[in-house]
Amino acid sequence: MSNILAFGPVAGSALAVVLIAALIAVSGMIRYIGNNRVAVVEKLWSGKGSIAGGLIALKGEAGFQPDVLRGGLHFFFPFQYRLHIQSLVTIPQGRIGYVFARDGAPLEADQALAANPDDVDFQDARAFLERGGQKGPQRKILREGAYAINLAQFVVVTRDQTFALSLDRAEEGLLAQMAEVIEARGGFEPVVIKDADDQIGVITVHDGPGLPAGEIIAPLVGSDSADAATFHNSFQDAEAFLRAGGRKGRQLEVLVEGTYYINRLFATVERIGKTVVEVGQVGVVVSYTGATGVDTSGEGYRHGELVANGQRGVWRDPLLPGKYAFNTYAGRVTMVPTTNFILKWETMAVGSHRFDENLAEVSLITRDAFEPTLPVSVVVHIDYRKAPLVIQRFGDIKKLVEQTLDPMVSAYFKNIGQTRTLIELLQDRSAIQSQSSEEMKVKFGAYNLELQEVLIGTPRPAQGGDDQIEKILTQLRQRQIADEQVGTYERQKLAAQKERELREAEAFAKQQTAITESQLSIQVQQNQGKASLARSEQEAQQRRTLAKADADATRLMGEGEAGKVVALARAEAEKVTKVGLAQAEAIASQVEASGGARYQLARQVAERFAQALETSGVDVVPKVQITGQGGEAGANGGVMQALLTLLMSEKLGLPVETAPAQYEAEQA
Repeated sequence: MSNILAFGPVAGSALAVVLIAALIAVSGMIRYIGNNRVAVVEKLWSGKGSIAGGLIALKGEAGFQPDVLRGGLHFFFPFQYRLHIQSLVTIPQGRIGYVFARDGAPLEADQALAANPDDVDFQDARAFLERGGQKGPQRKILREGAYAINLAQFVVVTRDQTFALSLDRAEEGLLAQMAEVIEARGGFEPVVIKDADDQIGVITVHDGPGLPAGEIIAPLVGSDSADAATFHNSFQDAEAFLRAGGRKGRQLEVLVEGTYYINRLFATVERIGKTVVEVGQVGVVVSYTGATGVDTSGEGYRHGELVANGQRGVWRDPLLPGKYAFNTYAGRVTMVPTTNFILKWETMAVGSHRFDENLAEVSLITRDAFEPTLPVSVVVHIDYRKAPLVIQRFGDIKKLVEQTLDPMVSAYFKNIGQTRTLIELLQDRSAIQSQSSEEMKVKFGAYNLELQEVLIGTPRPAQGGDDQIEKILTQLRQRQIADEQVGTYERQKLAAQKERELREAEAFAKQQTAITESQLSIQVQQNQGKASLARSEQEAQQRRTLAKADADATRLMGEGEAGKVVALARAEAEKVTKVGLAQAEAIASQVEASGGARYQLARQVAERFAQALETSGVDVVPKVQITGQGGEAGANGGVMQALLTLLMSEKLGLPVETAPAQYEAEQA
């Protein structure tokens, strides 16, 4: 009995403790919160009553309180508060969290997302609401880290989990739909553009004021990093973008290589390839946006306008070879080849650029009424500086080919075909090709094109089964074969001659040994003769040299003797001259004394004659005298008589006339 009495007080004390503990637990007077948890406080009753509107009680009313409780023991008035223990909001590395506010100011008509001041902190719900925070999806996103957020006010949506205090099943469906939209846009991860992808990101903004009428691309804004108030850092700061005057829609600015944390509810990213201008091409830009430009094509150009780069229209300067982060929604880049390209007017033949895939052979009608088709190819070059003019005028190269070059080339060769017969068309291909190259250069130049060369093929039948051209070609081939046969016969004749020469050469080769020996013998003898000749020539040269020396000596001696003789002769002549002069003076005196020159001559003749008779002993009067006919004396008598006649005629001064007659008679 005593034991029972002793147990009673102890059991009563324990029961009291249990009852007090149960009362504390039920009343919520003391609560413990783990350090990795937060508690959303719900005030069950308040002397200030319930809140008039919204979800969060900012003035102590009954309802969800704006401030959350962190780890540790917390004491409350009994039966007044309910705590909703939630885990911290954790965003993994490289992920993005999206915030949805349940309470706040309503969105404006042009808003898709709630505006956030720069210093907004989702961990301070009171400050968020007091500063006019808006309900709905927020523009600001959460980056990596752990956040103590009031999940009654905010819902944080991540890829792996939605952090929220469950309030309504309908709201759960809305949040799930929001998560699906973000996932479809790849919004839980940052935008990563790699170098190797050769891609850019085209941004489409879904929040903010709309574009002005007539615009399709939002202009570039907030790109100046020096202006912190408006620099949106590639759309990562939505509020700065809108402060800079950004508008919803596709943006002119694009994303290049890098990592970007962009709210995908605010802006979506479309990846497109970079614009690559290969070597041998230029890119002509037709811009759909920009300011209205001033025409720079010149007064003489009336086929369109060229504007400065960056303005609306065809840019004056093309893109040179390289890679460009060009927004193809803001403009079009037309590639123009700057290397030579071939256009083929030929069925089933297409050039590498495929500008001529719709071209066909040119149909002709020749002068002799044949209707062949003519394959034609032209080599064209476009000056890169004139490429914008070509695109401005024709839109693209294929339209230029099909709408202008095709009818022009076809008409030109149709005209050529009408001036020639089919055979002339076949035979004059080279001349036609040269002529067309020169004439069509001017035509192509009118379209800012440079024609390099025209190539034409062999005319073909217009329809299958037409063998008329083949017949003509067969005739030409036969004619050529005949010409070749004539040439062959000429060559055979020449070959026969060469064969005969070969046979002669072979026969000559057989006798080559004997011929060689004889030639060597002849050569030896010739060499010996040459040696003998050389010796003879040397000896003759020696003799000539000696003879020349002797002759020179003799000449010198003769010249000396001659000089001596000349000197003696001159002395003798001088002597004779003087003697003669003396004799002449004496004779002249004698003649003068004798009565004159005639008498002196007669006297001298008589003296000489007398001396001659005395020396010879001839009788003055011949012992026998023979006279001729008529009684004329002979020779002796004639001489004497002639002498006496001469003397008498001189003395008497009579002319001598009988002497010539007598001489003629004697001669007869």
